[in-house]
Amino acid sequence: MSLDLVLITGMSGSGKSVALRALEDAGYYCVDNLPPELLLSFVALEQANKGKHVAIAMDVRSATSLPQVPAQLRELAAQGVRIRSLFLDSTTDTLVRRFSETRRRHPLSQQPAAEEVDPLIRQRALVDAIELERELLADLREQAHVIDSSTIRPAQLQAQVKSLLSAPDSQLTLVFESFAFKRGIPVDADYVFDVRMLPNPHYEPALRDLTGLDQPVVDYLRAQAGVDQMFESIEGFLKQWLEPLARDHRSYVTVAVGCTGGQHRSVYLVERLAASFGQRWTTLKRHRELDR
Repeated sequence: MSLDLVLITGMSGSGKSVALRALEDAGYYCVDNLPPELLLSFVALEQANKGKHVAIAMDVRSATSLPQVPAQLRELAAQGVRIRSLFLDSTTDTLVRRFSETRRRHPLSQQPAAEEVDPLIRQRALVDAIELERELLADLREQAHVIDSSTIRPAQLQAQVKSLLSAPDSQLTLVFESFAFKRGIPVDADYVFDVRMLPNPHYEPALRDLTGLDQPVVDYLRAQAGVDQMFESIEGFLKQWLEPLARDHRSYVTVAVGCTGGQHRSVYLVERLAASFGQRWTTLKRHRELDR
């Protein structure tokens, strides 16, 4: 059995430590903030010690050497190491709030944390540091599966990480996610479909408190003009482009379907799409608002 390596990168404050704890619970040998210069030698050591499951977290504190990582990963893959890369992300507003609440200093911040510093100046410096971090990590984000931790609790993040890594080996894993536009578009989405123009069960008193998982809502939406057409349009688009994505060595593709509240229409369509594509691809389902 070859070594299973999970590389966790992402924005400071996005939950990398939470994700690493989830992997530790799952039996992985975990190392936080490993300098990229040590990656190849560390993996060689683990192979010599017959290690099977290893998780490594890297972040912007190793900024000067992070550009080495993509080439190192290609070298390890050529050696037969199974590599899965996860990138933890959050919106800038969320990251600013988290740093403000914890009063932690951003790793790239040049602004003193002294109390006498004007709060507006401190916040502007924090935003600048976050945007710089996005630039430095852009290449790693491009090559990883992105998880948006903006609106989920730590327990939900741990569950998502475990579900992604427990998915069986396949050429491509599809993640279908429902969400509410009023709470923001998931930053981890590869494709976003807006279904707010469809009839809304929220305005039916008997259906308002139910969800797209409940049979009365399913029956209502199946009877509405346009719902089948929307499903077939999304299904047709994905059928056309998933094979090229798989040939491009994509490990995960996240398809987000949004409606106003993330409770009825988007949930229904995610369930239906997952059932359809589950016959061909490994599929995972995520209902962002219901999971809360």
